Amino acid sequence: MRLDKFLKVSRIIKRRSVAKEIADKDRIQINGKTAKSSSIVKVGDELEIRFGNKTLIAKVEDLRDTTKKDEAKELYSVIEERYKDQDSSKE
Repeated sequence: MRLDKFLKVSRIIKRRSVAKEIADKDRIQINGKTAKSSSIVKVGDELEIRFGNKTLIAKVEDLRDTTKKDEAKELYSVIEERYKDQDSSKE
């Protein structure tokens, strides 16, 4: 499944156009490698997504073409969430 579609279906990012924009700005990595919106996502992949001041690391658990809102969180598991404020407090 394409990265931008997975992010939309899983509701990590609400709109596919926004997912495409973020991926094409090199703010998403799959298994440690920079990913584009057309990159293929497989079950077991680890995604690192950098939002403004937040970094989300999630593992792909399942792939589906469509999901209901309640089922979307079953498609991934959150490994870690980091905020820039936490990083700067260590200094």
